[in-house]
Amino acid sequence: MMYSEKVMDHFSNPRNVGQIDNANAVGEVGNAKCGDIMKIYMDIQDDVIKDVKFKTFGCGAAIATSSMATEMVKGKTVDEALALTNKAVMEALDGLPKEKIHCSVLAEEAIQSAINDYRSKKGEAPLENNCDFCYKKCDNSDK
Repeated sequence: MMYSEKVMDHFSNPRNVGQIDNANAVGEVGNAKCGDIMKIYMDIQDDVIKDVKFKTFGCGAAIATSSMATEMVKGKTVDEALALTNKAVMEALDGLPKEKIHCSVLAEEAIQSAINDYRSKKGEAPLENNCDFCYKKCDNSDK
C-alpha cells in the first residue's frame, strides 16, 4: 500500500495533536470494523473555530486525516467547517489508498460531531447527516 508524501508527513508529524481542556465542542466517532477512534476538540468563539485539536487511536491514515482535517478547519467559521468533505481531506493529502478512504470519512464525521456538540450547547438542534435530510451538498446528492 502506497501513501503520498503528504500522508506520511501528517502521520509522522501530526498537527494539532492533544486536547483542549476548556473546549466548548467535542466530537468522537469510531469505526467498529477497523477499530479507529477519532476525538476532536474545538474552541469556538463567535462561530469561528479559534483552536482545534485531536486524539486518534488508529492507523497511519486515520492519524493523517485527523491532522489534515483539523488544519483545514482551524480559523474557519462553523458553516465553513461543516462544508468540509472527506473528498477535500483526501485531495489535500494527495489521495488515499481505496481501503483507507473510510479514514477520511471518519475525519469529516468527527468535525461534524464536534460542531453538533457546540450547537446543542447553544440550545440549537443538531444537524443531521443522512440521506433523508442533508444539510450540505455531498457526493450522494445526485443519487
